[in-house]
Amino acid sequence: MPLALLFPGQGSQFVGMGKDLCEAFPEAKAVFDEADAALGFRISTICFEGPEEELKRTANTQPAILTHSIAALRVLEARRPERLAGAAAAAGHSLGEYSAGVAAGAFSFADAVRTVHDRGKFMQESVPEGVGAMAAILGLAADAVASACDDAAVETGKIVAPANYNSPEQTVIAGHAEAVARASELCRERGAKKAVPLPVSAPFHCALMQPAAERLLPVLRGLAIADPRLPVVTNVDAREATNSEEVRAALARQVASPVRWVESVERLGAMGVTEALEIGPGAVLAGLVRRIRKDIPVTPVGKADQIPA
Repeated sequence: MPLALLFPGQGSQFVGMGKDLCEAFPEAKAVFDEADAALGFRISTICFEGPEEELKRTANTQPAILTHSIAALRVLEARRPERLAGAAAAAGHSLGEYSAGVAAGAFSFADAVRTVHDRGKFMQESVPEGVGAMAAILGLAADAVASACDDAAVETGKIVAPANYNSPEQTVIAGHAEAVARASELCRERGAKKAVPLPVSAPFHCALMQPAAERLLPVLRGLAIADPRLPVVTNVDAREATNSEEVRAALARQVASPVRWVESVERLGAMGVTEALEIGPGAVLAGLVRRIRKDIPVTPVGKADQIPA
C-alpha cells in the first residue's frame, strides 16, 4: 500500500524525548551523537534531561525534534526496512519539512540539524518577546478565519493572518499580539467554538517572520541539496517538490508563509497514499490527519515500544 512518511514540527517536544530510543537502539544513539557533533553542543542532554525552558527555546526545539525524528527513522531503516519499502512521499509540518527532506535524501542530517538551529535562532530573534502572538481558532471555517484576520488587521493597523491550516476545524493565526487578540474576538463573535492563545515565543509563519526568511536565505543557498528520492509535499504549495531547486525554494518561502497542512494531506490522498507513519515525538499529526482524511490511518513511531516488532 502506498505509504507517506510524516514528520512533526514545533510543539511536539517533551523532556525525555528520544532517551528510550537511544537506550534500546544503537542506530538512534548514533544520530544523537551526530547531532551533538554537528551543533557543537549536547542537544542530546537537552532532549533527555531538559530543563524544559531550555528545550522550549526555538533554537533548541527545532534541532531536537529533527534529531528525534531522524533517530526513529534510522531505527526503522535498520530494523524494519520492508516497512518503508512502499513509501510514496514524505511531508513534514513546518520544521518537519526538513526531516522529510533528510528522509527523501535531499540533504544530509548533519547539514539539516545545523540549518534548523540557525532557522530557530533567526525566527526567535525576528520579533521581540511579547510583540507577537499566535492563537488556535477552533470550529470556524478557514475562509471565515481569514476574513476575521483581514478585518482585525484593518482595525488595528497591525499584522495578523492564518499561519497553520491544520484541519478543517482548526486554523492557527499569527501576527502582532493586539491584532491576534482582536482577530480572536472577531472569530468568537462569528461562531468559533474557541480561540486559544498559544504558548509560543514568536509569531511563526506570518509576515513578521520575513526578516528570519531573509537571514535564512544565504544559509539555504549554501546547503548542498540533491534531487529527492521521494517527492516531498511542501507546506507552501501543498504539491510535490521533485528536484533540488524546488526543495530549496519551498524551504526559503516556508518561514514567512502559512503551513497548508489540510491541502498537503489532501494532496497525499490524491497521490494514492493509503497509510502513513508519523515519525518523531508525539502524535499531533495523527490527530490532524484523522480530521482531514479518515481513510489515511497514521501510525506514530517515536518511542522504542512503537518500533514494529
